[in-house]
Amino acid sequence: MALDLKPEHKTLLALATKAQKNAHAPYSNFFVGAAILDEKAQHHASCNVENAAYPLGQCAEAGAIAAMVASGSKHIKHILIASPNDEFCSPCGGCRQKIAEFADAQTEVHLATKEGKIKTVKFTELLPLAFGFEK
Repeated sequence: MALDLKPEHKTLLALATKAQKNAHAPYSNFFVGAAILDEKAQHHASCNVENAAYPLGQCAEAGAIAAMVASGSKHIKHILIASPNDEFCSPCGGCRQKIAEFADAQTEVHLATKEGKIKTVKFTELLPLAFGFEK
């Protein structure tokens, strides 16, 4: 279901879109941005960074999580993933598990298209019965 973001979440969209422009995606040409709002009301953003040795690349969500942890925070309240096209870009399986490490049942995942359509789901809808997710 597409929803308009609340004003406080518009910042996430702006940060994810800004980070998305800096993505290093010469192999897929698929530029993704992600932004997190943590438990301290701090924002963290990142983009995908590809590598010629494919498994060494990093998704935007993983980069945003690393920035959050480096700042001293440990909980994702909201995460927004900005797609480079008109399709919603949901986190890959690995990123879903990475999000699970720092999420709870109330964590919201916002998926944004290039046109600004938003789909919001609770994290547990994306990865039910996540490994180690007992929050």
